[in-house]
Amino acid sequence: MSFVVYSAAALLAVSAVLLSPKPRAALRNPLTASTSANLALAACCFTCSAPVTLSAVNSATGIPNFGAPLTYSLISAYSCSLLVLLITWRGGSPARVRRLVCRVIAACAFLITAIIVLFALADAPVERLQDLDTYYSTTPGMREMIALYLIGHGVCALIMCAVCLKWARTVTGLLRRGLWLIIIGIVVDVVGFEFGKITAVVARWTGHDLDFLSTDVAPPMASLGALICSVGFVLPRLLPAAREQWRSLWDYRELAPLWAAVRELTTAPKPAPFWWQFPKAWLQWRELSIHDALLQLTPAFDKKVGHAAYTAARARGHTPEQARVVCEATMVVTAARGAQDPGREPVLDDPGGADRYRLRATAGPGTGDLVQLARALGRLPLTGEANKVTVRASQE
Repeated sequence: MSFVVYSAAALLAVSAVLLSPKPRAALRNPLTASTSANLALAACCFTCSAPVTLSAVNSATGIPNFGAPLTYSLISAYSCSLLVLLITWRGGSPARVRRLVCRVIAACAFLITAIIVLFALADAPVERLQDLDTYYSTTPGMREMIALYLIGHGVCALIMCAVCLKWARTVTGLLRRGLWLIIIGIVVDVVGFEFGKITAVVARWTGHDLDFLSTDVAPPMASLGALICSVGFVLPRLLPAAREQWRSLWDYRELAPLWAAVRELTTAPKPAPFWWQFPKAWLQWRELSIHDALLQLTPAFDKKVGHAAYTAARARGHTPEQARVVCEATMVVTAARGAQDPGREPVLDDPGGADRYRLRATAGPGTGDLVQLARALGRLPLTGEANKVTVRASQE
């Protein structure tokens, strides 16, 4: 059981870190802060509910079963955070959102206070790490505490399910998929955890033994339900960011041929990102460095070489756009080779800069034109092409 809940806690903690890699920026965004707090509370719930953790908490405090009200309070706080996140996510007027959030927090605070008071009034001297709910299901104080936290958790789940069902009918795309994942997670939690716990407790009240529902079925089902819910909350926010990072990684690799051709020429002062940073940071650094090198090469672009490359590309059946890219790639290779050869003078169309050729890749925003130029460098034998074109241009 400890392995299951610790694994769930680790996955939830990783999700919280991925969602808010910059804590200060996350705190300024209520939705990101609510999502991160929800994931962190879920991770704490599973960590504290593990028998190993419960035993350590009981030993540290010297109070048998002190881990029980701690875990129940965290479960109640987690249920509260789910409702707060859902309210913040759905939005509305700031005053209405603030009013609803305050009501939910006040109800949660009352529930947690009642749990702690009931535990303090109860007599539970025998430490129970896995079957406390059923073992103390008939003990005064403990009985009310167990029933209260189960009812509170169940009411929150039903409210969330109703809100998500109503909201899912009015939205589309990733948001709709996320809401349905939340609904599925709630159903798994209610059927597996809530129903299992309540059935086992009620069975003890009636003199029957269905403890396995509480000890063997409920914990893994709660872990599964929480993970599905968390995916539902995170998916609409994390997936677009993940796609952006994937595109950045892809573009970063696509720019490799162009970077190899001009990397010795860049004087960009910005240091390379650390290895652990996201692909977008690496792409921005490579893009900046390539732009710097290409701007330095601008005076050395030979239009005669470019015109000859364009003519040759058109003769091979390339479209005008493809031929333009081949033309610019050839000029880049020729200029870079000349700049790196101390014994060779660069060819300048106009030393004053009035008639310099400006690459589209350095004029337009984004990395699209740079990637197109890099693909031409990597796909065509441009070094040999540049040699032939340079000779042809010099003979004209």
